Amino acid sequence: MRRSSVRGEGATAQADGDISGGGAGAPGTVPPPRGGSRAARRAAGGRPTRRGRRRVLRWVSSVLSLLILGTAAAGYLYYRHLNGSIKTDPLNLGETRLGGSKPNAFGQTPLNILLIGSDARDDEANQALGGASDTFDGPPLADVQMLLHVSADRSNMSVVSMPRDTLLMMPKCTEPNGKVHPASKGLVQTNESLQRGGPGCTVAAWTELTKIPIDHFMMIDFKGVVSMADAIGGVPVCVEQNVHSRTRDGKGSGLKLEKGTTKIQGEQALQWLRTRYGFEDGTDIGRTHAQHQYMSSLSREFRKNAKLTNPVKMNSLAQAAIEAMVVDPGLNKIDKLYDLSMELKKVPPERITMTTMPWVYSTREEGRVEPEAGAAEAVFRMVREDIPLDGKGSGTPSDGASPSPGVSATPTAPASPTAAPTTAPAAAPAKIALSVRNATGGKDGAQARVKNRATDVATLMAGKGFTKATADTQTGAEDTTVVRFATDGQAADAAAVAASLGLPAASVQKSDEVSGIVLFVGKDWRTGDAPTPPPPAPTALPTSAHALNGNNDGACMAIQPGFTW
Repeated sequence: MRRSSVRGEGATAQADGDISGGGAGAPGTVPPPRGGSRAARRAAGGRPTRRGRRRVLRWVSSVLSLLILGTAAAGYLYYRHLNGSIKTDPLNLGETRLGGSKPNAFGQTPLNILLIGSDARDDEANQALGGASDTFDGPPLADVQMLLHVSADRSNMSVVSMPRDTLLMMPKCTEPNGKVHPASKGLVQTNESLQRGGPGCTVAAWTELTKIPIDHFMMIDFKGVVSMADAIGGVPVCVEQNVHSRTRDGKGSGLKLEKGTTKIQGEQALQWLRTRYGFEDGTDIGRTHAQHQYMSSLSREFRKNAKLTNPVKMNSLAQAAIEAMVVDPGLNKIDKLYDLSMELKKVPPERITMTTMPWVYSTREEGRVEPEAGAAEAVFRMVREDIPLDGKGSGTPSDGASPSPGVSATPTAPASPTAAPTTAPAAAPAKIALSVRNATGGKDGAQARVKNRATDVATLMAGKGFTKATADTQTGAEDTTVVRFATDGQAADAAAVAASLGLPAASVQKSDEVSGIVLFVGKDWRTGDAPTPPPPAPTALPTSAHALNGNNDGACMAIQPGFTW
């Protein structure tokens, strides 16, 4: 059952999906046995070598980076213990999969990570913190959703929040056990996605809305917020006036702070992240801005504490982070988290931009919001095309930039200036079986499909060398032309089809709804020999995105009238 956005935090709690970070180095590592070569001692197994310990120290000193955690171990047993504690869930339960971020022409790959805050009250620790006893053991809500984008050249980072009151069309989600959650027939509040099979459905909803390939997710609950805030030693936040988040009828988070800057931790940190009544205009939007301030401050605190001065604190950070999180299978090992943290560490704080998805109040459901047409898509497109949200630079690889893990630094030319590069070569066009489907009516159905369009485009594709192109009797509904494929082995061929039409990388999608390679002719290609090209990509954020720079330590929350003391 949907929870009303106008109820107090005590009824609809706000978890923190932004909390992350932390590394650890366990004390008490036993030195390696003396005698014999270093290689021989390594080959003998057992205890870590001096070189191994140095690697661990480098690891520990690096992992407290920004928003996502990387953890470290001072010995094999501790490493294995942490690995065994990592909890995972499927990455994407939807039908549309974009296949992960694609390398650019320099072999560098951006990263897109969805941060999710769950309000789950399924154990004593979360029940003690979250309030709202009527929701104990009920289905959780994804009350914090933030997409973290790291540029391909690692020069900048973007964080895009979606207000939890946003109304969306929910995609079909299928759990690993086969249980199906049908696509919604109407608009649904975005935080309900978590109830449709888990974080993989939240990822699916973002994929459908933004067309941004999501590489990983990380989810945290109430007790995780508290344990991480305690482990780091507190996070400085600022309010412009004394504030007490409590209404006359008892609603509110209970947060009570004096004017100015206060270092908060534990349950007080959770109260800050859940506060709606008392910040700005008392809506979920103000709460999102407060979360950005907390995240920005948290990242700076991690950098300050990323030193080997307190191994016990490092250990507690690692343990708290691991116990608090659920991640996708791609992050199921400590070394994978380490690699990720090292990529994040490359981005300087002054190049981090935190924004809110541009929104408008819904005319269909009071108190809810919807993505702002045009402005929201502009932000999504900037992320898709790896354009810095701070307006500095083009997002193209700079000299000396390091490639992402597992990606060669050798420049690799893409199939075309717009199509996604692939690792496997495509077959000759004449050997690619291609089905063409008429989807020219668009998703809103405002226009009728163009008659015989699939046949006309199939003929055009044959003229381009795709002699196996055939018109599909099925139809679709797409605003833009896309190429979908069923298996990884078809990815290169699908990219070749897109390249022949000058389609962008995001138009090539892996999907369960097709059995081969299908060209969906969208509303942007109702006539002519090629789809209507999109307008030039934006180079600056719309003002409605409410940007906050990650190096801004002077941010301070405005207080809602009536909530001062």
